[in-house]
Amino acid sequence: MIAETEPAIDPAQVERDRIAIAGFLLRLRQNGITDRRLVAAFEAVPRRLFVPHESRNAAYVERALPIDCGQTISAPELVALMTAALDVHEDHQVLEIGTGSGYQAAILSHLARRVCTIERFRTLAEAAELRFRTLKITNVTVLTGDGTLGWPANATFDRIMVTAASEGVPKALLDQLKVGGVLVAPLGPPEGVQVLTRLTKTERGNKIEKLADVRFVPLIPGKAAHL
Repeated sequence: MIAETEPAIDPAQVERDRIAIAGFLLRLRQNGITDRRLVAAFEAVPRRLFVPHESRNAAYVERALPIDCGQTISAPELVALMTAALDVHEDHQVLEIGTGSGYQAAILSHLARRVCTIERFRTLAEAAELRFRTLKITNVTVLTGDGTLGWPANATFDRIMVTAASEGVPKALLDQLKVGGVLVAPLGPPEGVQVLTRLTKTERGNKIEKLADVRFVPLIPGKAAHL
């Protein structure tokens, strides 16, 4: 869990962060992500606050980083790919399954009207809420619970993002997605390579698009008994 107060800011670290962020934004543009709202969201959220202190120099390195409870924060370009695929509009209500560090939800908060995010580990949920308060993000609501059940009380959702792997999309999530809505999730064997998949719900069925091979931690039913 992050501390209540951040340590004193090191000017040299600020400059390193500035260079790292500039490099990351350049990579986004080179990869075809040029939407101004999306780029501005990534520029506005300091990724270093969402990784452990010992990993902060690697915050924008293209690899997943470990966080508490045996979980990870995805590589920055993968977060960007998933966010772009979700195609969030400013009037949307978004459901995220797997809060983790809170970085993805923080990005989505700059794009959507409201973000509901579910985390099975209370430790991670509370730490993410503290980061949101630090950044004065007020349109994200965190629930500690079973992500496979979605959030029926707040349904339906314009967009759903799943940040953990499963063989298929849980029925509860499909039921809570609006017709015309989009769901992005890594689908495949939880212990192997998955396919990042974009599902668009239509009145005639679901349109499926395969985006990229990925590796995510598994989506586990239930609320964690500890942590």
